[in-house]
Amino acid sequence: MRALALYGTIGSLLVTALATAPAGGATGAAAAPPAPVPHRIEFGRCAAVEHLPSTVECGRLTVPLDYARPDGKKIHLTVSRIRATARGERQGSLVFNPGGPGASSMEFPLYGALPKWRKVARAYDFVGYAPRGVGRSAPLSCQNPKEFAKAPTDSRMHPDAAFKRQKRAEARAYARGCVRRAGADLPYYNSVNNARDLDMLRAALGEKKLTFMGASYGTYFGAVYATLFPGHVRRMIFDSVVNPAPRKIWYQNNLDQDIAFERRWGDWLGWVARHHAQYHLGTTKKAVQQAYNKAAGKLRRAPLNGKIGPGQLQSAFLKTGYNDAFWPMRAEALAGYLHGNPKPLIAQALPRDTGAAADENSNAVYTAVECNDAPWPHDWRTWNRDNTEIARIAPFETWDNAWMNLPCAYWPDRPASAAAELDDAVRRADHPAAGRDLADVAGHVARTQVDEALHGRRGPLDVHTEPGALPPVLLLAAERDAATPYRGALELQRRLPGSSLVTENGAGTHGVAFNDNACVNKYAEAYLLHGKIPAHKVYCAPRAEPLPGQQATRAQHALPGK
Repeated sequence: MRALALYGTIGSLLVTALATAPAGGATGAAAAPPAPVPHRIEFGRCAAVEHLPSTVECGRLTVPLDYARPDGKKIHLTVSRIRATARGERQGSLVFNPGGPGASSMEFPLYGALPKWRKVARAYDFVGYAPRGVGRSAPLSCQNPKEFAKAPTDSRMHPDAAFKRQKRAEARAYARGCVRRAGADLPYYNSVNNARDLDMLRAALGEKKLTFMGASYGTYFGAVYATLFPGHVRRMIFDSVVNPAPRKIWYQNNLDQDIAFERRWGDWLGWVARHHAQYHLGTTKKAVQQAYNKAAGKLRRAPLNGKIGPGQLQSAFLKTGYNDAFWPMRAEALAGYLHGNPKPLIAQALPRDTGAAADENSNAVYTAVECNDAPWPHDWRTWNRDNTEIARIAPFETWDNAWMNLPCAYWPDRPASAAAELDDAVRRADHPAAGRDLADVAGHVARTQVDEALHGRRGPLDVHTEPGALPPVLLLAAERDAATPYRGALELQRRLPGSSLVTENGAGTHGVAFNDNACVNKYAEAYLLHGKIPAHKVYCAPRAEPLPGQQATRAQHALPGK
């Protein structure tokens, strides 16, 4: 499941559950990557396709597709930047990742103009980038965007056997599409390579040490970076923390998300029930849930505008679990639809005519990274047993989350990926320069097969650092976060000695830094500007709940990409 990093006017960027271990071309932590590129990024005018103003400058970072073969195929990542606004106060570059996997931070330099970020923008160049696979950075695709965006779709909290067979077939076809479209490059899109790309970016920016801020999935591969390159870290903020325990990546993390989302969905149901006088949807959580179920059934029988079915309803209302700024909007939309005014629901749930290609690309990267990072169950009976059990206590999101991740059940293993790479090299063998490439790939296939035979499938990187190896880092978490449950922050703090955890008590908005909690913002700003770390654990009171009829501002959210 994805997660939303909600920052500034640019707001919601897709994020989620998470990823790691070397798959295919990635190698373990013990294998040192090549030295970072010595040349600086040449910044200039941004391409028109980025839709960025002239105040932002863009460049390109070249990295190896496979770090085990640094002289082999190269890919290019797009990078954006706005220089520090007070040159005399400049401390270096602040690199930001909003999560995903599959989200871009190319718009991040614009955050510096927002009031809550201005002090930080005086001291840092704000640097964004599109990670490998995203946007124009060696883009991935698994499906025709028109097919991916087809609507309406169904969503069932307790699917029957026929519906499950349909979704299994779709997941298998999607995985095959990823293999067919990405070919031999597919295994190299993973969290370890994302972390290595980040170190290449650090060097190409001319920074001896990295100052980094990651949200949601960005906390996971940021923690992978800290494990691989602790001596390259200056300061790091991990906001809305993924649980990095290898046993959680990624299958168990998604099951944990299902339970956390049910709790947060219950928070929204209770809020609506307390404001029955405004919305007339019931005075209890059960009554509001029944109203939602009634809307889903009605849309199943007659999709709204021909494109809004139960799937679009569920996708829209899932956002209530990410940010409570959505609460009044969604309550108004549900009440309007059931009481004869469908316009608010159309405005909030109708699929966009534009953006299908970007949405498909984001989903492809999410799938590839999660599937490549860790072993997934291949037996459908395991998926069916676990998700049926979870859905008994957490029905709202469980099965939709399962369908999103089910392509990983049909994902090729490392030997199969290596064999596909060899096939691809053979097809290119008539090219004059292909001889060395073919020999290189053949050697790689042999090493992969031997490694698999001796050690089996490698699991996710064991994220941790030794005491004193890493400078103090700052962790931020909301106690009732659904996308990255709070236990993940406690686990990462245990694995990074000397780190400090700031908790927003009683709150559940995903992405808390420089948002609506002045207490959290104070700690984040003091850390970035002065390196000041609070106590081992500190707590902030929750932000105020939204009011009925309150309009969310763009500073609280923006239309999500999915």
